[in-house]
Amino acid sequence: MVSINYSSREVCCKIVYYGPGLSGKTTNLQYVHAKVPSNTRGKLISLATEADRTLYFDFLPINIGSINGFSAKFQLYTVPGQVYYNATRKLVLRGVDGIVFVADSQPDKMDENIESLMNLEDNLAEYGYAVSDVPIVIQYNKRDLPNVMAVEQLQEQLNKRNWPYFEASATVGNGVFDTLKLIIKLVLDKAKNTSTTKFRSSESTGDSGRVNITPNVPTELVGTAIPARSASASGGIAITPMQDAAEAARSGDPYRPYPGTQNQSNRATTVTAPSSSAPFPDPYAHRKQGAEERTPGSEERSRLHSPSMAPPMRRRREFVPKKRGFFKRLFGLK
Repeated sequence: MVSINYSSREVCCKIVYYGPGLSGKTTNLQYVHAKVPSNTRGKLISLATEADRTLYFDFLPINIGSINGFSAKFQLYTVPGQVYYNATRKLVLRGVDGIVFVADSQPDKMDENIESLMNLEDNLAEYGYAVSDVPIVIQYNKRDLPNVMAVEQLQEQLNKRNWPYFEASATVGNGVFDTLKLIIKLVLDKAKNTSTTKFRSSESTGDSGRVNITPNVPTELVGTAIPARSASASGGIAITPMQDAAEAARSGDPYRPYPGTQNQSNRATTVTAPSSSAPFPDPYAHRKQGAEERTPGSEERSRLHSPSMAPPMRRRREFVPKKRGFFKRLFGLK
């Protein structure tokens, strides 16, 4: 998926060169790296064997300039063509934006071309990508060799979905940049159409795409006040409920019940102590009376509750001025 960074105003796209082994995928990247200006490309990273067969992948970042105020950067990858590196193929295909399928035009390589194309469809399906949704361009490479298949035969065998194609010879550069420019155009067009569709869908929901949520409250309870509980219903304690928050909001009252506010004592729930005619007497009244008689005075209470530090375990040593160092005494420094 195209990555758009609005803070740095950058658009980053991933293009993967797919195909059978030794079909010319790495040669495409090498030619692009050699011809693109050094200030618009990064370092070509290639992990290959002595026989120039890609083991993991090739990577080449290029910068094509500014598009509508955004800096467009493309990351070009290749996959290993060998069948036993299928796990690496899947890993490189993750997050792909466009694919260039490099097919070998030699007749004895047709079975490998078909096998690689089927493997591409299977790997995309495992990631949940539909082949029809991913921009794909076919490049019929090695057209400079003798005894190659005709383009009509290649189209009949490999291009049953009518993807755009180019004839190329990667060693001399024919068709390399034509393929690259077309896949970049297809990727950018898809990204533009996707962003436009999302913007229109967000406009249909409202001004800013916000969704209004209405609480699930019965209509017969809307606007009614909660009655106060009587003393008999609450065990001898009369409870007066606070002002309804919705009513306070409608009346423009700036008060909000928050601990520490000045008006909290006036707004809080009022709790009235039970009257003398409570149904059950207090069994601990005599203990409370004795505790009140033994309560110390205000001065003694402040003395008892005043914080005090524990005495130190050992006396501190008297301060002894530290002697100056050797070099300070030598040069007369303080």
